[in-house]
Amino acid sequence: MSRTPLDTVEHAAATPDVELPWAELGLKKDEYERIVEILGRRPTGAELAMYSVMWSEHCSYKSSKVHLRQFGEKAPQSDAMLVGIGENAGVVDVGQGYAVTFKVESHNHPSYVEPYQGAATGVGGIVRDIIAMGARPVAVVDPLRFGAADHPDTKRVLPGVVAGIGGYGNCLGLPNIGGEVVFDACYQGNPLVNAGAIGVMRHEDIHLAKASGAGNKVILYGARTGGDGIGGASILASETFDDAKPSKRPAVQVGDPFQEKLLIECTLEAFREKLVVGIQDLGAAGLSCATSELASNGSGGMRVTLDDVPLRDSTLSPEEILMSESQERMCAVVEPEKVDRFLEICDKWDVIATVIGEVTDGDRLEIYWHGGKIVDVDPRTVAHEGPVYERPYARPDWQDALQADDANALPRPATSEELKDQVLKLVASPNQASKKWITSQYDHFVQGNTVLAQPEDSGMIRVDEETGLGVAIATDGNGRYAKLDPYTGAQLALAEAYRNVATTGARPLAVSDCLNFGSPEDPAVMWQFAEAVRGLADGCLQLGTPVTGGNVSLYNQTGEAAIHPTPVVAVLGVIDDVARRTPVAFQEEGQLLYLLGDTREEFGGSAWSQVVHDHLGGLPPQVDLERERLLAEILISASRDGMIDSAHDLSDGGLVQAVVESALLGGVGARLVVPDGLDAFTFLLSESAGRAIVAVPRSEEVRFNDMCGARGLPATRIGVVDGDAVEVQGEFSLSLAELREAHEGTIPALLA
Repeated sequence: MSRTPLDTVEHAAATPDVELPWAELGLKKDEYERIVEILGRRPTGAELAMYSVMWSEHCSYKSSKVHLRQFGEKAPQSDAMLVGIGENAGVVDVGQGYAVTFKVESHNHPSYVEPYQGAATGVGGIVRDIIAMGARPVAVVDPLRFGAADHPDTKRVLPGVVAGIGGYGNCLGLPNIGGEVVFDACYQGNPLVNAGAIGVMRHEDIHLAKASGAGNKVILYGARTGGDGIGGASILASETFDDAKPSKRPAVQVGDPFQEKLLIECTLEAFREKLVVGIQDLGAAGLSCATSELASNGSGGMRVTLDDVPLRDSTLSPEEILMSESQERMCAVVEPEKVDRFLEICDKWDVIATVIGEVTDGDRLEIYWHGGKIVDVDPRTVAHEGPVYERPYARPDWQDALQADDANALPRPATSEELKDQVLKLVASPNQASKKWITSQYDHFVQGNTVLAQPEDSGMIRVDEETGLGVAIATDGNGRYAKLDPYTGAQLALAEAYRNVATTGARPLAVSDCLNFGSPEDPAVMWQFAEAVRGLADGCLQLGTPVTGGNVSLYNQTGEAAIHPTPVVAVLGVIDDVARRTPVAFQEEGQLLYLLGDTREEFGGSAWSQVVHDHLGGLPPQVDLERERLLAEILISASRDGMIDSAHDLSDGGLVQAVVESALLGGVGARLVVPDGLDAFTFLLSESAGRAIVAVPRSEEVRFNDMCGARGLPATRIGVVDGDAVEVQGEFSLSLAELREAHEGTIPALLA
């Protein structure tokens, strides 16, 4: 793309007829014409590179922002919210002067092309978002979706993704405390690798991405800039660039967790010494994003000299430098008198740091290369004023038939023996089976503050060692539910994550999301997206949990086949004392098992319908968010007051799946009695929402029942913790040994 003479702003103004490869860079004709209109001339090659990546779907949210506005318009009032949508990550007040920042993002397409590096750099990117807010990262989570478990390509993608997440996170010294692993054929060509991170800071340590103060210096620090990941945020392929270069540039970034660890410590030390005015990590769109975001969010302009950027490859053109997504880099705005100290700290941590520019008193972003001005733009037009599409959307014509194909009408087990066989098949199915083979590759306890981790309902981290203050996080999403009804499916994802936080004893505070969908150019997909966003916004308003930020991943589609709409929801909660947490595992024989909530015949999208009948149809379970709120209040109060010793939410696989998991984790069985008014099949396998199972010490039974009765929550005694089997009286008994073999043998056998 570089040309001779140098394609400066002056040269561009004098050569309006020069053809530029706007289409190859992923821009539409009208988008290019708008850039020309904004600038009053044709763009330079460098300007075109910046606009192309910053106006990409990934960076500009041009197809989704008209719907995402609902998260602001419907935002509930929250005293906890400190920083909301629009910054690198949301920040909430968790008490005692502490703030927690958290976010979930996607790295889906890179992880399919290059599973290890795609997943590793996904972790690295989300961690830098956390650092950029001023926080020390304390944990990561990883919601994952893969194709069919027995498909040959799953054996290529899954181990690489898991190794990448574990390798990067373990090297950073960050515990992996939560997430999910789901298998479905719809993700075969489009695995979903979503990554989340949590960070902790004091209120006064919050930092924002803005460049203010004329004369302040812009410092690029971290790894050198290379040719990896050029244009990875847009549809730009490396072939766009000159093929005479040493090699075609890979689209997937290459990560170095040890460099990132140095970057973390270096940044936090600079924060402690109050050296930083504004800061931005270099993720998607690289320097194009960092410079335009910092300048547009500040009070002035910015002048940058691209020649000063440290390079790994001296042959890179200015366009490539601006578009490179090389990892482990950050940009800081520092007052002139503090620059020497900032550079000293970088040197101490062996982090390369270079002054590449300064804040000006104007309103332009100007970038120079070899003495010529190659960029002269209003930074807002690059970072915030990209195209906005109101894509057409329509309820697909197949939706009615899908919902009419009712899973409740599928053949049910005719005998107790058949019911037993189906339960065992369910427990051993890839989605319900133990994920220990995967999660054992992650370090859960590094740093020494992990209180709960997989396979608990939510991960939990201690924030303050003296008081026991802690935070919990759960991520959930069910693409099968959302395919049947995207509005309800999004609310079910929210409800399950909310419930999972509450079962551990934490009070839900706020939400982040990662919205994974097919092509926005398909009206059916766009309808799914619009409905899911509407459902999530309405649900968050009702539950009082504001959306603090998140991510949209579109074009998860192979040919005409889109993935199931998959809104993944992360809920963050706070607990006053982590010593009061409630685990999933049954603790002691003799404790009484109570089912909280109402059980109905709800099998649409259920694990049973998938595992036994390979069926998807009907309606998903009903959502009652007021019931979810009440259930959460009961679970939190019971945990705080010592009325329950274990709790587990009921979701995929129903009650029997929850009981089996609690029994296997605790090493003690359970005897269950089918309640009056329910048949054994519905009791065990229904996926009605708003339910949990708790183990109540006998000494607390009266007090627990009184609390549930006073608040109007149905609480049904269904059995007792006892023995070495899961027994359903009058139906069947499965030994823990038999269940453990079924539950733990599936994933290793598939991936052997």
